[in-house]
Amino acid sequence: MEASTLAITILWSLLFIYSILGSLDFGAGFWGMIYGKNDQTSASQIANRFLSPTWEVTNVFLVIFVVSVVTFFPFATTLLGSILLVPVGIGLLLLTIRTTFMVFEHHTQKYRELMRLTSGFSGLIIPALLVSILPITLGGFVDFENDLPVLHYAELLTHPTLYMHIAFGLSTELFISAVFLMDYSKEADDWSAYQTFRKHAIWLGPVSIAIAMLTIGTFPAEANWIVENIEDNWLWFGLSVFFFIIGYTLLFIKKRDGVRGWSRLAVTAIILQYGIAIYAYGSAHLPYLVYPHLTVTDGFTNPSTFYPMLIVYGVGFGILIPAFYLFWRLFLKDRRYLKQP
Repeated sequence: MEASTLAITILWSLLFIYSILGSLDFGAGFWGMIYGKNDQTSASQIANRFLSPTWEVTNVFLVIFVVSVVTFFPFATTLLGSILLVPVGIGLLLLTIRTTFMVFEHHTQKYRELMRLTSGFSGLIIPALLVSILPITLGGFVDFENDLPVLHYAELLTHPTLYMHIAFGLSTELFISAVFLMDYSKEADDWSAYQTFRKHAIWLGPVSIAIAMLTIGTFPAEANWIVENIEDNWLWFGLSVFFFIIGYTLLFIKKRDGVRGWSRLAVTAIILQYGIAIYAYGSAHLPYLVYPHLTVTDGFTNPSTFYPMLIVYGVGFGILIPAFYLFWRLFLKDRRYLKQP
C-alpha cells in the first residue's frame, strides 16, 4: 500500500470514529433537550447521563483528526483552510460555547435550562455545518481567481445537494443516537426510556436510508465522477444496506422476557452498516480531496516524514486505548453509574 493511501485510510478511519461518537454526543444533547420537561419518560435523564462524561472523549477524537489532517496532508491545508474557513470556523465557535456550558453545567442551577437548550440546538447546528463540507469537495463550488481558491457561497447555498447532505447528516445522527440510547437504557434497566428511543429508531431508520439515496440524485453535474465511482462500488453499498436491514429487523424481534428489540445486536449491525458505507464512499472519493483541484498525492507529506509520525501515532494510541477501555467500563457498563438517581 502506498504511503499516501495508508495515510488517507487512517484519516478516514478517524473520521468514521468521530462521526459515530459525534452522532452519539450531539444526538444525546438533542434528545435531552426534547424530553427535558417530559414527565412521562426518563429519556432526558438517560441521554444526559450518557452525555455527561462522553463529550470530552468526542472532543479528543476531533483534535486527533484535525492534527492528522495537518501532519499527513500539510500541502492541502492552504486550500482546505481557505474554502472551509466559514463552516469550520462557525462550527468550532459553537463547539467552544457548547463545551463551556458543559463544563459548568453541574456547578450552577440558575442557567440549567439555557444549558440544556444550548446543548440541544448545537447538537443540530454543529453537525449541519460539518456535513456541509462534503458537497464542497464534489466539484462545482470552488474556483481559483488570481491563483487563490474561492468558494462560491451563492451557488452552494442555493444548491439542493447542500440541504440534502445536511438532512442526511441529521437523520443519521438522530438514528444512530436513538439506537444506542435504546441499548444504554436497557443497561440501566430503564424501560420507559428504552421504549421512547426504540420508537424513534423505528421511524428514523427508513428516513435516513431514503434521504441517503435521494442525496446522490442531487449531486451537482460536476460530481458525475463520484457517481460513477459509487456505481462501481455498488457491492459495498449493497452490503451496507444488508446490515441496515439486519439491524432494523432486530428492533422488532421479541425476546424471551417479552421485550421487543435486540438492542446490542442492533447497535452493532448499524455501526457496521455505517462503517462499510463510509469506507465505500471514501473509496469512491479517491483520488480527490477536493475535485478537481486537489488529490491525495498532491496534499500528502514527504513519505520519509510520514513513517516516523506513524510510529508516534502508534505509541499515542497504545496509551489512549487502555484509557478508553477504562472509560467504557466506568461509564457505559458500571451499573452503579447507570442506575444512579
